[in-house]
Amino acid sequence: MDTEAQHTERDRSSPPTDSPSAESDGESAGTEDRSRSAFMSLVSRLPGGRITLTLLLCMVSLLVVSTFVMQPFQIPSGSMEPAFRVGDRVLVNKLAYRFGSEPQRGDAVVFDGSGYFGDADYIKRVAGVGGDRVVCCDKRGRIKVNGEPVDEPYLYPGDAPSKVPFVAVVPEDSLFLLGDHRSHSSDSRDRLGQPGGGMIPVDSVIGRADWIAWPVGHWTSLERPDGYARVPAPGGAHG
Repeated sequence: MDTEAQHTERDRSSPPTDSPSAESDGESAGTEDRSRSAFMSLVSRLPGGRITLTLLLCMVSLLVVSTFVMQPFQIPSGSMEPAFRVGDRVLVNKLAYRFGSEPQRGDAVVFDGSGYFGDADYIKRVAGVGGDRVVCCDKRGRIKVNGEPVDEPYLYPGDAPSKVPFVAVVPEDSLFLLGDHRSHSSDSRDRLGQPGGGMIPVDSVIGRADWIAWPVGHWTSLERPDGYARVPAPGGAHG
């Protein structure tokens, strides 16, 4: 009797080899093995094997980041000195204005100048946004935005904010842009009488310059200057 009971217990604890669950587990393991084997076979066919695969994945990742997140640009001229020097490589944050945010006065932005500045990408500083009235100059030679004088610590040493007087009212969804090296910059001031009035549509902005990445000795993160902090909203006092 004891022998029969022990035999029954063993039968219950060991599932039959032809049970559906055992067959399913075997099929899953076989499929997984075949998939892994096919993948490894594909990798082995690549020249360089895993190293080549790793490089390809890195290149795809860089392409995705460059397209949607962060893109490097090289500074081609001295129009934004001293903050940006010729040959500097800046990292442009392409998400800065993607989720409801708009360019702010003082931001250094990279934009597509096609149809407005020329068929190329440019970097300039935002001096006026939609609805602003930008005037040059007050008695101390400063530009005024909505009647408020603006101190510009980023100006090239010895440069005046502008040697040519101007008055510009910025249309909605547009930007009035100036270079930091005013005597060496062709910007919105020079195009006030041209199609578009020297303004750039906000939609033409590629992103905000947030870092100087190269050369290493010039690496820095970029902050928005506070010279525009006191500027009132459009529709305030004008002067």
